[in-house]
This record gives sequence, structure tokens and C-alpha cells, in this order.
Amino acid sequence: MFIQTEATPNPATLKFIPGRVVLDAGTMEFTTHDSAHRSPLAAALFHVPGVTGVFFGSDFITVTKADGDWQHLKPAILGAIMEHYMSGAPLLADGSAANDDESDE
Repeated sequence: MFIQTEATPNPATLKFIPGRVVLDAGTMEFTTHDSAHRSPLAAALFHVPGVTGVFFGSDFITVTKADGDWQHLKPAILGAIMEHYMSGAPLLADGSAANDDESDE
């Protein structure tokens, strides 16, 4: 599995493109570790020290960091994304793949 990364206008946010559908429809945003409990992938990403936000789009995941260098954070983030997709686990803990324009703040 090859995951591309893209810079965003915000230097604290990096876009990860796994090359497969992330959400079937809408978007989801997680701004705290507690809100991430609904998504095993979001929860795994919040376990990476320094991660402060996760956003799912149709074919991408953006991760926001508080501090630290992307050079040090990227391997752990890429590992969490890859492990999630290789496990076959659903995106959401209830087994669904998406919710329409739902935000978890």
C-alpha cells in the first residue's frame, strides 16, 4: 500500500491520500482524543504524540499537529493508516463507512 502526502496551506496540517475511499459520503472531523472513539482509525491517529486533529474526506485524511516535526511524526501516522487499512477494520466503530457531513467536535 502506497500512501501519498500533500502539503496544505496550514503548515500544521498534512494531507494523507491512501489511494482508496476513506468516506463514502460527506466529511468527518475529530478535534479531540475523546471524540475519536467513534473511529478506530481516528483513535489510532490520536495515539501518535502531537496529533491534535483528524479530518476524513472522500479519499483523504488530514492530520493536524500541535508541535513536532513532520519528519518525526509522518512514519507513525503512515503506520497507523496502513495498519488500519490492512486490518480490514471499518472506519467507524459501529461498522459503517460514512456519515453524511457529520462533525464530531
